[in-house]
Amino acid sequence: MTAETSAPSGIDPGARARFSARNLWSGILFGIGLIAFIDETVFHQLLHWHHFYDLATPDIGLVSDGFFHALSWTATVGGLFLLADLRRRNAFRQTRWWGGVLIGAGAFQLYDGLVQHKLFGIHQIRYVPDLLVYDVLWNVTAIVFLVVGVILAVRTRPSVTA
Repeated sequence: MTAETSAPSGIDPGARARFSARNLWSGILFGIGLIAFIDETVFHQLLHWHHFYDLATPDIGLVSDGFFHALSWTATVGGLFLLADLRRRNAFRQTRWWGGVLIGAGAFQLYDGLVQHKLFGIHQIRYVPDLLVYDVLWNVTAIVFLVVGVILAVRTRPSVTA
C-alpha cells in the first residue's frame, strides 16, 4: 500500500474517515481562498476588469473588493490551520487534499460565473460587447477543476472495509 491509500501509523480506521474528510475540507477551503485571491489579484487589481460589486460607484467597488479579499483570506487561513493539524497528526493525504483544492476552486469559480455574473449581475468578467468567450472560458475552467477534483476525491476516499 502507498502512503496515499494506507492509514497513517497510529490512526485507527474510524479516525481515518474523519481525517479523510478533514483533508478534503482543508483543501476545499484553501482552494476557495486561492482562486478568490487569483481572481482579485489578476482581474480586480492588475487588469482592472471588474470589482466584486460593480452596481454602485467605483469607491463602493473598492470597498467590496476589500471585503472579498478578507473573506478569501479567512478561507485560506482556515484551510491552512486544518492542514497544519493534519500534518501534526501525521494524517495528511496530499492527493486527497489537492482534490479538495480543485473542488473548492472549481465550485467557487462556477458559483462566481453563474450566480454572481449571470443571475445577480453584480459584475462581469470584463465589460466588452461580446461576453460569450469570457463566460465560456471562465465556466469551462471551473468545470474542469471540479471534475478533476472530484475524480481525485473519489479515488482517495477511505474504503468501507478499512
